Amino acid sequence: MPAVISAAGLARTFRTARGPVAAVRGIDLTVHEGEILGLLGPNGAGKTTTLRMLTTLLAPTGGTATVAGHDLATDPAGVRGACGYVAQSGGVDGQVSVREELVTQARLYRLTRAQAVDRCAGLAGDLGLADLLDRRTSALSGGQRRRLDIAMALTHRPKVLFLDEPTTGLDPAGRAGLWELIRRLRDEHGTTVFLTTHYLDEADALSDRLVIVDRGVVAAQGTPAALKLQHGGSIDASLQDTFLAITGRGPSPSADTAPVAV
Repeated sequence: MPAVISAAGLARTFRTARGPVAAVRGIDLTVHEGEILGLLGPNGAGKTTTLRMLTTLLAPTGGTATVAGHDLATDPAGVRGACGYVAQSGGVDGQVSVREELVTQARLYRLTRAQAVDRCAGLAGDLGLADLLDRRTSALSGGQRRRLDIAMALTHRPKVLFLDEPTTGLDPAGRAGLWELIRRLRDEHGTTVFLTTHYLDEADALSDRLVIVDRGVVAAQGTPAALKLQHGGSIDASLQDTFLAITGRGPSPSADTAPVAV
């Protein structure tokens, strides 16, 4: 399968009052078209910083990367046009309806009004939001709001969908529903999904491949089964034990926090 994301030596150093802090020291990774890739790591490993660089929200201080054939440094607009991004906290306006959010998002991507309305209806049907189009977003459940976040990220039909800890705060039913949605995006639409999560059962169940980062570099990568066999000693080993064997630390309870750039 062709590569849709390629990174070589991708790095980010922050300048702080106490001196430079290397949040990401040099990430090498490849994500293939139509793949679900899970990015794991302990707290402070560089997961969210890596994701923010790949989505042009944060400029790298070293290395190179391309997303859907667009260079991160020389064509950031092309990268943004090829990817959708769902942040941990989401981004919906609680004062408007689901329909208004989706149509506005589509218009921001320069769809005509008619195209935006049509895209809104299609996404609502695909993501189980059709009966909620006229509901104010503040009245949605956590799972419904997360589906709306994803729908907004899909309005321009991106090749790559970036999800930063997409199921944090959801109940078991909400998590299961979102897992099924992510699988459908890959299987039915060929969407490449790049996700970070601190739920190891989620990473194990969803990911075609895993990349485990620690201290700003890739510590291990491969399919869940291959990593369990290589680092856990058995294909039946738990991903928790495998993760601990690779990093010596448990997964973070929240995303890594990078210092504020000066």
